Amino acid sequence: MKLKIKNTKGIVQKDIELPKQFNEPIRADIIKKAVLTIQNNKRQNYGASPEAGKRASAYLSKRRNSYRSTYGIGQSRTPRKVMSRRGTRLNYVGAFAPQTVGGRRAHPPKAEKNLSQKINKKERRKAICSAMAATFDKKYLEEKNYIVPEDYPFILSQEFETLEKTKDVETALTKLKIQLETDRKIRAGKGKARGRKYIKKKGPLIITSTRCKISNSAKNLNIDVVEIENLNAELLAPGAQPGRVALFTEGAIEKLKQEQLFLGTIKKKQEKKEVKTIPKETIKETIKKTTQKPKEKTELKKQTSKIKKEVKKITK
Repeated sequence: MKLKIKNTKGIVQKDIELPKQFNEPIRADIIKKAVLTIQNNKRQNYGASPEAGKRASAYLSKRRNSYRSTYGIGQSRTPRKVMSRRGTRLNYVGAFAPQTVGGRRAHPPKAEKNLSQKINKKERRKAICSAMAATFDKKYLEEKNYIVPEDYPFILSQEFETLEKTKDVETALTKLKIQLETDRKIRAGKGKARGRKYIKKKGPLIITSTRCKISNSAKNLNIDVVEIENLNAELLAPGAQPGRVALFTEGAIEKLKQEQLFLGTIKKKQEKKEVKTIPKETIKETIKKTTQKPKEKTELKKQTSKIKKEVKKITK
């Protein structure tokens, strides 16, 4: 599949062949799984204080004939906090137990709970490749109500990585007829009072080869700028659904080809290892050497034993 490369003025320069990563079949289930693992690993641990609802000195004796006891009055055995007393009669309030006012919770969330999830490497890479393929499919973009030019998809030239000002980025994208999602609406529900009053649609995603100037200049335009190495399924498929306006630069596509990023599922050609063969002549020589050594040792032993015997005769 070939795509056109456009410069900052919207003029077509040349064509480029897309790498293997964009030929991956679109799997919405794997994309959703990868996005949910990323979102789940971002969660902050939370939980109630271990002593919450347990600070009241709620104790009454359950024995008979004892002071401050609940025995024989027809009361349930819930722990109670004494508010006042008159002689042996006590006025108490339920405390400490889960069903009492101000008491502890029955099963509160625990801060030590592990909320992280895992995903297989090949599955994660497959999700990224399939999400990349979905960004170039207009069917998925129409489902999310993205407005895209007629000649989409296309590749950005390397000039885009050198743009320093937000005004230059905005004019370049308007010439390419790419809509910037700047509108926002008020959220429905209680989230308005919890620091998230407005909802804004996800804008286009620009993928660069390295960290460059456009990453700072496109901040205020509701545009996400990512390096090709740091690309993940959540950026390509927001909301765990495939489809987003993605603009790859020429350098990012070349880096995909050269380094073969995210190719966990596609099998690479295995290089045949050279097997070293030992010639027969060398094997025969080694066998001869090993057989000769023990013979030499036995002959030496015999000679030494003869010499020792002769020495003994002389000494006698």
